[in-house]
Amino acid sequence: MTALRIKQGPAATRVLGIGSTQPERVVTNDDLSQLMDTNDQWIRDRVGIIERRFADKDELLVDMAVTAGTRALADAGVQPSEVDTVIVPNCTMPSPIPNAAAQVADRIGVKAAGAFDLNAACAGFCYGLGVASDLIRAGSAGKVLVIGAEKLTDWVEPTDRANAIIFADGAGAAVVGPSDEPGIGPVAWGSAGDLVETIYMRDHRYLYQEGQSVFRWATTQIAPIALRALELAGIEPSDVDVLIPHQANLRIVEAIAKRLRAKGARDDMVVADDIKYSGNTSSASIPIALDHMRKAGTVKTGDVILMVGFGAGLSYAGQVVICP
Repeated sequence: MTALRIKQGPAATRVLGIGSTQPERVVTNDDLSQLMDTNDQWIRDRVGIIERRFADKDELLVDMAVTAGTRALADAGVQPSEVDTVIVPNCTMPSPIPNAAAQVADRIGVKAAGAFDLNAACAGFCYGLGVASDLIRAGSAGKVLVIGAEKLTDWVEPTDRANAIIFADGAGAAVVGPSDEPGIGPVAWGSAGDLVETIYMRDHRYLYQEGQSVFRWATTQIAPIALRALELAGIEPSDVDVLIPHQANLRIVEAIAKRLRAKGARDDMVVADDIKYSGNTSSASIPIALDHMRKAGTVKTGDVILMVGFGAGLSYAGQVVICP
């Protein structure tokens, strides 16, 4: 029997650059109170959101992904010709065919790329980053562009105060490449398929979620996933500089941070609160928050970042990365 002579890839990978974009249209809590029975204080108390960004009708998910991906490549100093794979985590394309990734790759200038969408909802960016890292280490890819992009306003009933106050639009991207030292930890992922009816598309038209059930699940189950990600990366909670949960609900974010601090995370651990001004952008939330925080100087090159996300299906994931 002839043995295959397979060339292995590098032992480690890292994030080379990041970028993001959000629509220009800002929608405040007071704006939403004109459409439904709600008010600014009720929304702040319930989910912690002050404002969010909504895309215009002619601003597509693919458009936002192209902008974020282009900015990530510029940040990394990588030319489109150096990228051979494009992954677009999302759950809000208007149609499953054609996928977003092939369109995005072509418009950015990444020709003949391996290109596929990945649907793990709000955990999508961690899933995508994990797949990208493994592709490179296996020798299947050289450099990978991962873009979490969502246009959730296409799938939310605008007068539904349980959901319309939470979700928003945007895209965030990362360029992943080989490294001499590990910069991306293994992804700790999983799913709770028995709970799929807590978050789903109702009548294939509008997003529905059973808020209290999701809240209880997230506040008890996500911290252990984060700790598992730390274990896989071989580090302790005290090593974490920055926690970036996908922006689901500020009370959920605070509950996760409290659990981590009880397990040894430092009191000075920075906790992303981008939800206040960005809303929940599902697979785009983590990279958008990371890009915003780095630009604001609250995270810096070399910081240890713990990312966690969960969403429809109930797919969930945690992962450690080193800030580029």
